[in-house]
Amino acid sequence: MRILMLSSTVPYPPGYGGTEVRTFYLAQGLSRHHAVTLVTQPTPLTLPGDLAMLRQQVTTLALFPRLDEAGWRGWLGRYGTALRQGAPLNVVYRYERSLHDWVNAQVMRRQFDIVTCEHGVNAIYVPPQPRGPHDWPIPTVLNAHSFATNTLREPSSSRETWRDRLRRPLSRSLATRYERRFAQQFSRLVVTTAEDAAQGQALCHGVPVSVVANGVDLTQFPRRTVDPGGRDLVFVGAMDADHNQEAMRWFVATVWPLLRQRYRDMTLTIVGDRPTPSILALAQQPGIQVTGRVAAVVDWLQAATVCVLPLQTGFGIKNKTLEALAAGVPVVGSDRALEGLPVDGVHPCCALRANTSDEFLEAIARLLDDADLRHTLAKRGRSLIVQHYTWGQMVRAYSEALQHTIAEFSPHNQTPRR
Repeated sequence: MRILMLSSTVPYPPGYGGTEVRTFYLAQGLSRHHAVTLVTQPTPLTLPGDLAMLRQQVTTLALFPRLDEAGWRGWLGRYGTALRQGAPLNVVYRYERSLHDWVNAQVMRRQFDIVTCEHGVNAIYVPPQPRGPHDWPIPTVLNAHSFATNTLREPSSSRETWRDRLRRPLSRSLATRYERRFAQQFSRLVVTTAEDAAQGQALCHGVPVSVVANGVDLTQFPRRTVDPGGRDLVFVGAMDADHNQEAMRWFVATVWPLLRQRYRDMTLTIVGDRPTPSILALAQQPGIQVTGRVAAVVDWLQAATVCVLPLQTGFGIKNKTLEALAAGVPVVGSDRALEGLPVDGVHPCCALRANTSDEFLEAIARLLDDADLRHTLAKRGRSLIVQHYTWGQMVRAYSEALQHTIAEFSPHNQTPRR
C-alpha cells in the first residue's frame, strides 16, 4: 500500500504524548511493509535531531509550517475562522492552507492508495462525500483515538476560569458539528475501545468502525525483575495535558494528605514533559518530586512501588496504563485510566480500581502491605500486555483495516450518508 498519514503534531519522540506515541508506532510499523508518507507540522520547539530520527522511521517525511499569529488579533482571527468553518479552535490553530493544497494535489494525481488522518484535528484536510471519480478518488480513514464530543460533555472542573466556562458550550457545539461531518468524509473510522466504537457508530451511521487498541514496545518497557519494596508512588504523563494536571492536583489535594498520615515516609514522583507552574508547585509539599522530561520513563516506573493513575477525564485506552502494566508495576487506576482494558471483573485481576479518595487510600495501602499481591498483579499485568497489547499486534490490525477499506472502496458507488 501507498499510505499518506496526516499528523499535525510531530510524533517524535514517541513519549511526547498519547497521540504521538500511537502515531509513531503505527507509522513505523506500517513502513516495514508499505510505502508510508508521513505529513506533519514542526513547531519552534521541535528539535532538528527529532526530525532526523523520525525521517529514518518512515518512507517519506513531508514537513509543513504551522503559522500562529500571536496576540489578540491572531486569537480573534482563529475564532472567526472556527465559527465560519464550524471547526474547533484547536483544529483551526493547526490548520495550514499550503498543506491542504498539497494533500489535495497529491490525491488528485493518485500518488497514494489511501489517506489516514491520525487524530480528528486532521480531518479538516479531507473533503466531504459523496465523491465522484474526478473529485477525491481514494479512500480515507480517520484514526480517531477518541472523540472530543465525549470529553466536552464531562462536568466542568472546579478549577476552570470564567473564560473556560464561557468557551466550553461553544467548543462543545463546534466539536459536535465537526465530528458529525466525519460521516461524509471517511470511508472507515478506527478507534481504540468498544465504547468509542459505539460513539463512532452513533455519530457516523453506516460508516464501518474498526477497533485497534494502543500497544507497548516491549523492548522499551521490559518487565522489572525485582520489586523495590518501599512506599514510593509514581505518576507518568505529559504534564501540560489538562487531564494529567487535573488528576495530579486532585490526588495531591484529596488523597495525598491521607496517605502521608498513614505512611510518613511515602513519596510521590510526578514524571513527564512540560510540567506547568501549578504542577511544579506540588513539589513544595513534603515527599513530592516533579521531574520534568526524563531520559527513560521505564526507569522511573520500575523504581516505584505502585503506579497511581487517578484520571478524572479523557476517553480511550491510555498508553500510560499499558506501559505501567508492561513494566511490571502494580497499578491503582480510575475508571478513566482503566477504560477499555480487561483488568478486573470476570478476568484475572491485573490492576486495582479506585475512583474516590477513600478507594485510592485503601487500594494503595493493600499493595504497600502485601508483597504477594504486588507480585501477582505485576505478573498478570505483564502477561496481559504480551498477549494482547503489543504494537506489532496493533500494526497488523491497523494494516488489515486499511486493506479492507481499499478493497471495499469504489468512487463510483459513494452515496451521501445521513
